Amino acid sequence: MFDVNKIREEFPILNTKINKNQLVYFDNGASSQKPKCVIDELTRIYSGEYANVHRGLHFLSNNLTEKYENTRSVFQKFINAKDESEIIFTSGATEGFNLISYAWGLPNLKEGDEIIISIMEHHANIVPWHFLRKNGVVIKWWYSDIDGNLNLEDLKELITPKTKLISITHMSNVLGNIINSKEICGYAKTKGIRTALDGSQFAAHKKVDVQDIGCDFYVVTGHKLYGPSSSGFIYINSETQKEMSPFLGGGDMIEFVTTENVTYNTPPHKFEAGTPGIANQIGLGVAIQFIESVGISNIEEHENNLRNYMSEKLSELDFIEIYGNSPDKGCIFAFNFTNKMIHPHDISTILDKKGIAIRAGHHCAQPLMKYLNLNATSRASLSFYNTKDEIDHFANSLKLCRDLLN
Repeated sequence: MFDVNKIREEFPILNTKINKNQLVYFDNGASSQKPKCVIDELTRIYSGEYANVHRGLHFLSNNLTEKYENTRSVFQKFINAKDESEIIFTSGATEGFNLISYAWGLPNLKEGDEIIISIMEHHANIVPWHFLRKNGVVIKWWYSDIDGNLNLEDLKELITPKTKLISITHMSNVLGNIINSKEICGYAKTKGIRTALDGSQFAAHKKVDVQDIGCDFYVVTGHKLYGPSSSGFIYINSETQKEMSPFLGGGDMIEFVTTENVTYNTPPHKFEAGTPGIANQIGLGVAIQFIESVGISNIEEHENNLRNYMSEKLSELDFIEIYGNSPDKGCIFAFNFTNKMIHPHDISTILDKKGIAIRAGHHCAQPLMKYLNLNATSRASLSFYNTKDEIDHFANSLKLCRDLLN
């Protein structure tokens, strides 16, 4: 049985008072809060278990190396990768996409080759491809409708014999809509095109199965998945790994180093250089085990109920305009006051006085903002520890914004 009150007891920060009001944390699209089990695990490691991994023969190093590597199996099973070697530890989605750009893009893409990305992408899935433009790689934009729906026929028109990669979000961090990733990846495969998915938003809320999707790369960031900052991983299927060179050079990714030559380690360590974020990755593994103990299907059901209730409450406010209205979207609500009569920063400031944390700005999606003819929006993004009572408080506080600033 899913009991949201029991869930909330696992997140100490939710007891915080902001301006004498109970915290309502609606900024989960930026970063989620951490359960006690993750906080306790980090404390346990740094207070009694810490050592460097892969390098020592003493008890602490061996013990933490085993715990660290066991986390790879947790990640593998979480997204149903075929083998642990297909899981590469990263500091988050930004490093993940840079890894694809440098380790796969540089060795394989030549002048005139094309990468297709959608207009909805986070900057982490835009900027690394711009680095390849100096080598003559072409970026092509796949435009959605105003609700974020992508038309496969439009993609077919964009694809040419020079198209080598399609890299898109699995769930928009602004519009909240979910992409039909299986259909897109399946079609791309018939054309011999590699596919990358940004799972930063999706993986925290719904079941991921990379084998069923059929993608070549799947990027996951840990801090949105109830794990520590600077944690995450990228799935790279074993066939695609054969086309890749190391991204970073240093310890762990080598087998032998001489004065004349370097031979590389086997995957996944081939793509992991230097001392890693040991405690952070173990903490993310604990976070994933926690949400699996709650049940992904239970989380999805609760969040769908929250989404429907939030949609209902906001639809009652005739002064609010929502961006992204797909019926099966995630719990992400980007909005402005009608006619943009109140700036999102002012809305965020007033809501903060009522203890409500939201995001205001372009949400690291400036091309989408320009496409929607917006400078910024307010964004409320919910999680499985949020409640309908919090939504009521949020809606009433938006009325207060209107009354104060109209």
